[in-house]
Amino acid sequence: MTFGRVCRDAPVAIVPTVIRAILHLLNDQPLNVDLLEEPKPADAAVICTNVRTIDGKRPVFIDFSDSTFVFPMPSVRFVEIPTGVEDAERARATAAATADSDAEAEDLEIDEDFLRRVREA
Repeated sequence: MTFGRVCRDAPVAIVPTVIRAILHLLNDQPLNVDLLEEPKPADAAVICTNVRTIDGKRPVFIDFSDSTFVFPMPSVRFVEIPTGVEDAERARATAAATADSDAEAEDLEIDEDFLRRVREA
């Protein structure tokens, strides 16, 4: 008996490739989704799985995370499919943008003297 041999006739599981994308909906926040194939101009809907918010949380309108979701095209502004950007690089860019917005918020301190004058007026 030989261990470590690979059986060449064994069935191989084929897992479809997933396209990570950002789905921009009308009048709503963008969502991170996994697409099984790129949407085509003639498509009536975008079919996706693994729907989550930009910060990685489950949206409030989803009951079961492992479902397949169908978004009709009239409710989709556009689909953003990033190419050539690694997840780690995207996370660094998001963290940098968040840090910039936090620094900007700290710069906007309220002048107490101004508030006192407004209250007295």
